[in-house]
Amino acid sequence: MLNNLKDYQIILASQSPRRHQMLKELGLIFEIRTKEIEETYPEGLTPEQIPVYLAELKAKAFEQDLNSNELVITADTIVCVDDWILGKPNDRDDAVKMLNALSDRSHQVISGVCLMSKDKKISFSTTTNVHFKALSEEEIDYYIDNYKPFDKAGAYGIQEWIGFIGIDGIEGSYFNVVGLPIQRLYQELLNF
Repeated sequence: MLNNLKDYQIILASQSPRRHQMLKELGLIFEIRTKEIEETYPEGLTPEQIPVYLAELKAKAFEQDLNSNELVITADTIVCVDDWILGKPNDRDDAVKMLNALSDRSHQVISGVCLMSKDKKISFSTTTNVHFKALSEEEIDYYIDNYKPFDKAGAYGIQEWIGFIGIDGIEGSYFNVVGLPIQRLYQELLNF
């Protein structure tokens, strides 16, 4: 599958082990290459625009270095509850605050993805609605102390203990909540 990409050297610009695993499971051969960028975005963007903007910002860092046979994949994921955008928590207190905000409510997980070669760029976003049951203080403390979700938007991983015991419904792509809308990415790669 994805024979249309056989002439490309694929670069995944992400440190996320979850994204690495999903691309491997998709059957892609890729290398990991990252660049440090400041993940900030301008005021006034909608929640759907923010992760796309950040994914494009990450891709732009590679613009001058890309060879004609290279394809870079970048992604960013945010969690949005009401109008509050939750990125990765700064510390334990921030993680507690985020999980309390998600408790007994629905929120959106929005991932933005950018595929860029020397002469082509495709960007998209995918939204999944997630509902948490009411989480006790003890459950929140247990999860944070044992799983240290400081590298995850919204301070949780659906594939971890908190997802097993706390998420009672999702509408949309499960893999998007893990960190990469792999079904949509596959379709976009087929058309690249």
